[in-house]
Amino acid sequence: MTTIEQLEREVWPDPGPDATFLVSRCAELRRKPLAEFTVEDLRIMLGQEIGVPALLPRAVQVLLRDPLAEGDHHPGDLLLNVLRLPDSAWSNLRAERQRLASVLAELVAGFPFSDPDLTPRDPDRLLRDAIVRFLGR
Repeated sequence: MTTIEQLEREVWPDPGPDATFLVSRCAELRRKPLAEFTVEDLRIMLGQEIGVPALLPRAVQVLLRDPLAEGDHHPGDLLLNVLRLPDSAWSNLRAERQRLASVLAELVAGFPFSDPDLTPRDPDRLLRDAIVRFLGR
């Protein structure tokens, strides 16, 4: 089964016992078969911009089925990391980006834009704002 290490033809050294959880997890995920990636695995790696060419198309397929797919944090945490990727990540995925934008336009239409209970750090507000930025690019 194919891994990011195999696709990129680059083996990262073992991060060692003093590495942070995130560093260790990313090194581990580079060796995990792509077919076995979970929503949380995609969220972690795309949040670190690791393996983007291999993982973004997979993440888009998940998000087209469930735009608020959830890793270990909150509904839409995968989407939030996908939307934070630079525009260059989409250069070979124009059709996928357009399909995702269509789904997100419908989703954002249902968000409570004027809800006074949404603080600037609220995940729903962060997600809504990220969607609006993505749609405006």
